[in-house]
Amino acid sequence: MALPDPLAEQIVSISKAAGDKIMEIYEKDFAIYEKEDTSPLTEADLAAHNVIVEGLAAISDLPILSEESANIAWEERQTWDKYWLVDPLDGTKEFIKKNGEFTVNIALIDKGKPVMGVVYAPVLKRTYIGIDGAGAWLESDGEMNPITAKKHSSGETWKVVGSRSHQSPEIKTLLEQLGGEAELVAMGSSLKLCLVASGDAHLYPRLGPTSEWDTGAAHAVATAAGAKVTVLDPANPLADDAPDLTYNQKDSVLNPFFLVSA
Repeated sequence: MALPDPLAEQIVSISKAAGDKIMEIYEKDFAIYEKEDTSPLTEADLAAHNVIVEGLAAISDLPILSEESANIAWEERQTWDKYWLVDPLDGTKEFIKKNGEFTVNIALIDKGKPVMGVVYAPVLKRTYIGIDGAGAWLESDGEMNPITAKKHSSGETWKVVGSRSHQSPEIKTLLEQLGGEAELVAMGSSLKLCLVASGDAHLYPRLGPTSEWDTGAAHAVATAAGAKVTVLDPANPLADDAPDLTYNQKDSVLNPFFLVSA
């Protein structure tokens, strides 16, 4: 199955090329780095960053904001209407633990909104793609299938995405407010948003620090699949009128707390 937008096909190819570079380092014995100044994570980050920047520059004149080139002044960034938002390797703990739950993330942002996103998990061989107005897809085992967020049904167990690394009291409070049974679905990196996009979870509340490049690509996937990504107020986590999470609208690249909901 071909994607409806040729640009998305190109972004998938760039993501996979970056993933190949990461895997060359991931499959080495990390002990070999102990005598060197660099870490395997740093090397993998930079290798993927270089592949992505080179690939995007070959197909687009748009500016690029990447975690590995984040020191672009707000005075310059605020002039951008449309740009690429990149996290070459999201999931530091997952990479170091070698559990496979790390991702390559490329998003196209237009006037503060993610309108296209690709999230590629090189170990899991999964690619999530979202195109605003066209839909969302998961490529796995060589097959491309559409995905849709799944709303919670009355009496159904809530499936709530959480982190393997930490749980906060605020998350526990939110779970209590849902009513009914709640099952925590553990996952690393930007794949947490993708679980809501694919219908494998109903909610992903994030009450910890993230940067815009951590979420942009998976945000595009989630909204293209029919989910919402909204700013989360810990005092009223399930508010119906919460504003959408936006990008490049302020000096800081840190996200507020947010909720991904089907």
